[in-house]
Parts: sequence; structure tokens; C-alpha cells
Amino acid sequence: MVACSSTKPVGAPEATTGAGTLPEYRIGVGDSLQISVWRNPELSIGVPVRPDGKISMPLIGDIMAADATATELSAVIVKSLSSYVRNPQVTVIVTNPSSSDFQRRVRITGAVQSPQSIPFREGMTVLDLVLIAGGPNDFASANKAKLYRNVNGQVQVYKIKLDDLINDGDLETNYTLQPSDIVSVPERAF
Repeated sequence: MVACSSTKPVGAPEATTGAGTLPEYRIGVGDSLQISVWRNPELSIGVPVRPDGKISMPLIGDIMAADATATELSAVIVKSLSSYVRNPQVTVIVTNPSSSDFQRRVRITGAVQSPQSIPFREGMTVLDLVLIAGGPNDFASANKAKLYRNVNGQVQVYKIKLDDLINDGDLETNYTLQPSDIVSVPERAF
């Protein structure tokens, strides 16, 4: 007989398990793109994504690029160019992902020694982030800390028992972080 059990708390956020688990990169304002149209070098351009999220292309004008993947943007350009070019084949490459620095950060705020916004690293946990921030300060209500995570456009909130994690070694809420996660440690009421 084989039995399975899990120590993961009900409602706990899913942990990342390594390469390939992160969503496909979404183009952002400030990114630089190289757009190549096969056999049409006059339509192939290097272009930045403007503050309004759009790019300008020969023949077709302005196209919304922000929040699309390279594949999605390529499909939009193919559809728009089809009126001018027979069977266009378009490749979009993000040559300078300037917006990714902001998207690929994790943050810790509130009652910690040094609130921080740091680059995300695979495998990083809540405890790693708290230690980088110098731990809770003297005014922290550490067991009321929260993890805020954007899941499919909705903010999910997960409770963190930070005092139990640090002082008792209770790993139950030592969640694996994902890009853009925010850990907030409130101050206790006096």
C-alpha cells in the first residue's frame, strides 16, 4: 500500500519548479524590438515601444505592442500586412527587454529593517527576501505578514507566519517567490 501526503497548506500559492514554468515574456513600454519581414527588407525595422505602448510600422502605421508576446505581436503584424504583402512571414525579437527589470523584481515593504526591491532569482523564498531586508524591525507584527501575488490579473493574498518561520523554523509559509511578488510586514498596534 502506498500513501501520499502533502505538508503544503490549503490555499498556498503554487511554487515555481524551474525553467519553463514562467509565463512567456510580455512586451512592455521601453522595450526595443527587431521586426523582420522575410523577403521585404524595407519593412524590417528596429523599433522602441513608445510610452503609449505602440510601435510604428511602414505601411500599417501604429500597432499596440505592450502586453503582447512576441508571437502575438507577430500575428497582428501578419494580419495587418496581408493587405499589402502576399503571405507575409514576420519575426519579432525583443532585443532589449527594458521593462523586464521592473517585472522581474520582488519587493518587501513595511516593518523590516531595510525595505527593498530586488531582482528575482529562481528558487527564492519568503525567508530569503526577509533576510536580505535585514529581518523584521522592533515594531513588526511579523505573524500578520502577507504575500501579494498577481495571478491571471487578480491579486491573491497569502498569510505569512513570519515570526514562526524565523524563530521556530516553521516552514509552512516559506513560499517560493515568483516575479512581481510583494511581501508586506505590518507594524503592530500599540
